[in-house]
Amino acid sequence: MTKHDKNWLDRMYNNRALVPEHGRHFMQWEQASSDAREAHPHQCDIRYGQGPMEVLDIFPSPKPGAPVVVFIHGGYWRSLDKSDHSFIAPAFTNEGACVVIPNYALCPAVTIPQIVMQMVKALAWTWRHIARYGGDPSRITVIGHSAGGHLATLLLACHWPAYAKELPADLVKSAMSISGLYDLEPIMHTPFLKDALQLTPEQVNKVSPAGLPRPKQGVLYTLVGGDESAEFLRHNTLMQAAWGKKTVPVQEALPGLNHFSALEALTAPWHRLHQLAMKVICF
Repeated sequence: MTKHDKNWLDRMYNNRALVPEHGRHFMQWEQASSDAREAHPHQCDIRYGQGPMEVLDIFPSPKPGAPVVVFIHGGYWRSLDKSDHSFIAPAFTNEGACVVIPNYALCPAVTIPQIVMQMVKALAWTWRHIARYGGDPSRITVIGHSAGGHLATLLLACHWPAYAKELPADLVKSAMSISGLYDLEPIMHTPFLKDALQLTPEQVNKVSPAGLPRPKQGVLYTLVGGDESAEFLRHNTLMQAAWGKKTVPVQEALPGLNHFSALEALTAPWHRLHQLAMKVICF
């Protein structure tokens, strides 16, 4: 096996093949998300930009000045939708938070760097407008799953005043990445992803969080399911090694969880993953 052995890369990164029952997880997410939208106040498809996918959903806080949780979905930057992830919101709105779930355009229609900038745009919109939905723009936490974990990590490292001079340098106060991806070099060579993502070496260097300087502010928690592949377990160690324990104080593999059940644990109040999320959110 070499570093770029095609069969090995597919085994390491194809989570749907690793979890044969993944379809049941997706069905559960869809039903729970429909239930969440039916049972909880929300506003769908609020535009944060002009692109067709540049919309977001908000589950507002009933009280002003609430902490803000921005959740970014996964799908290898090429699949899934915000509507599949409404089920994330109630676990946090029930605790008094305001939840924002943005969409983004999918590869190959766009590149991963373009998706990153869409998320920068979504967070800037959130900072500017979230107060009207009960959120406190000075208390924004980003949580992401899989590809969304990659995006959440980059948002913590973003130099916000360079994007818009009125934005505070610490716009994102904290982040949590669940089953995130931080070194995109092997992803560039993974057969089942190559055609959709069309990554270049330049893009890999630009948007691999593990190769970027440590943020000057904020904390990142990185978590992974203990039953995930050796590569996902490796990725989970990268950010603490790159940014240090001060910036990445929590780095854990959670026993008994696969790539999909790890996200479900985020919504379970009794689970350590949810408890860590409550700790990192700026309550």
